Amino acid sequence: MAAGQLSRALDALHSVMYFVPDANEKFGPLGMDARMQYFASRSAPMGAVTAKVVAATFYNFNPEVVAASIPAAWELASPATVTRLRYEIVDAAMPRVLGEELAHSPEVARGAVMLRRAAEAIPNADGRPLYAGHAELDWPDAPYGQLWHAITLLREYRGDGHIAALVTHRLGGLEALITHIATGIGFTAEFGRRLRGWSREQWAAGVEGLRARGLLDDDGELTEHGAKLRSAIEDLTDQLAHAPWQTLSDEQAWELTGLARDIRDAVRAAGRFPAGAFGPRYGQHR
Repeated sequence: MAAGQLSRALDALHSVMYFVPDANEKFGPLGMDARMQYFASRSAPMGAVTAKVVAATFYNFNPEVVAASIPAAWELASPATVTRLRYEIVDAAMPRVLGEELAHSPEVARGAVMLRRAAEAIPNADGRPLYAGHAELDWPDAPYGQLWHAITLLREYRGDGHIAALVTHRLGGLEALITHIATGIGFTAEFGRRLRGWSREQWAAGVEGLRARGLLDDDGELTEHGAKLRSAIEDLTDQLAHAPWQTLSDEQAWELTGLARDIRDAVRAAGRFPAGAFGPRYGQHR
């Protein structure tokens, strides 16, 4: 399995932690709503950064929505406190999401070892601000916590490179979101629009701009040119993220593929993602 495919297959375990009730139980008493929790917890490893830094590194969120939460979050809790709470959430929620048997299984323990080796093989943090912040954090003690942390490091490393690919191909944040949704492998359009904080008017303007560039047709589907552009972006993203995955043998990659399948089944069974959130090909690489 290609590194990009494996990365996408494992991503659900990272993402589900934003939707577990533990998040609101930890951050709610501090005065943080769900959106602020997300912005603060994911950006906290970079320190008390500004709204512009978060908007730049998260890329496809409406900057106005980011500014409603950052830097106000740092008045409620320091980045160090937010990060500590985030990993407490992971430690408490992972056995419930995966199920006790899988969370404490030899498969998860072996997966953690392999993915930690891959994450620690990332050559450097050049041009990768979100990865760089996370790379400074201590590793959790529990194997399932190490698994989540390794997936997160590899995810943010890949994500930073993906933004470089989007900039290279002249897709801004909103354009990137709309075209990704059009592939069917991400959010549904309405869920993605609301989650990322764009108004209907902003969304419509983004769609119209993409039509003018010949990337979307009148039905909002990718044109041949649009599909080729998205493919080129994914190719470059894969190239930029490939280095750490070279630590895996083919046999280890297939073992992780099986673990990823078990993880996705467990995450789906846990029912933490909102209904109607994802497109028809969610989780596929292309």
